[in-house]
Formats: sequence, structure tokens, C-alpha cells
Amino acid sequence: MREPVPASNVFGMIAQFDDPDRLKDGIRRLRDQGYRRMEAHTPFPIEGLAEMLDFRDNRIAWATFAGGVLGAATGYGMQVYTNLDYVIDIGGRPLISNPAFMLITFELMVLFAVLAGIGAMLLLNRLPRLHHPLFDVPAFHMASTDRFFLVVYADDDRFDPAATRAALEALSPIGIEDVLQGEAPE
Repeated sequence: MREPVPASNVFGMIAQFDDPDRLKDGIRRLRDQGYRRMEAHTPFPIEGLAEMLDFRDNRIAWATFAGGVLGAATGYGMQVYTNLDYVIDIGGRPLISNPAFMLITFELMVLFAVLAGIGAMLLLNRLPRLHHPLFDVPAFHMASTDRFFLVVYADDDRFDPAATRAALEALSPIGIEDVLQGEAPE
């Protein structure tokens, strides 16, 4: 018989499936029971999975947009400042010429947008993270080949170790394991 794990040490509970349809059915059934803090790990994208998990995070898109606007403003402003501060009159051409400024403006817009998007992705994913509690689950490495995993986090309002285990067992998964909040191995 398993020893009970202290509640403060539990990260969540993970169920393993061998079919994407069973995973989707499991998510649907757990959401109907009131579970909200769940995450799925799959070897390939599954259509409709993000909507089923109610994933609506668009902070990376906004960060990319803000980076693009900042880059375009920087590129255009830098050229305007340079042309007004170091005036070179060439054949009566205007000092501020929008068509001539578009190349650098576009290049810096793309550069800043990409850097902001990558930076936001790294920050929001808390990367680089060398250890995650899910890495301690022995079968979790199969998430990159042919298994589908559903994690119910311990900070879910409905999470109770016994009730959550019973709800996951009702889904007939291949296996269910407790995920413990442990320290990274040395």
C-alpha cells in the first residue's frame, strides 16, 4: 500500500493515455466535473486541444507587437534625428524622406519584434528551467514519442488527492502517478 504524501509536497497528478481521443475525452469529462488547472503533453499537435484546456494566453503576441512598434519607431526616429542633426543638403532633396527611411524602419521593426517575442516566450515559460517535477515521472519521456499525458495541478480548486485519483481512474488511463514537488537533483 502506498504511503500518503504530504499535501504541501504534491505538484499534481498525471494520467497516461495511448490515444489522443481518450485524452480529449478525459479532458472533457474532468472539465465537466469542475477541474480547471490541467495541462496536456502530447507527441504532436492535437486539433482543438488548446480550446478544450481553455488556453487563451496571447501575451507573446502582444509582446511581439510592442517590440515591432518600438523597433519601427527606433529605426525611423534614429534616421530623422541623424538627418536633422547632421544636415547634408544634396541637390535640394528633403531631409526627411519617408520612402528612403522605410528599409531601416522595416528591418528594425522585424528585429525588435523577433527579440521581444523570443524574450517573452523565455520569460513566460520560465526558461531556462533545468528541472521540472514532471521529469521525475518515469514514463514521462514517452510524451515525445507515442504517449499522451494529462496533468491535473494541485493548485486546482477541486484538487483532492483521493477524489482526483478516483476521477482519473474513471477515465481508464494506462497509468496514474502522483507528481511530487521535489528539488532538482544534484
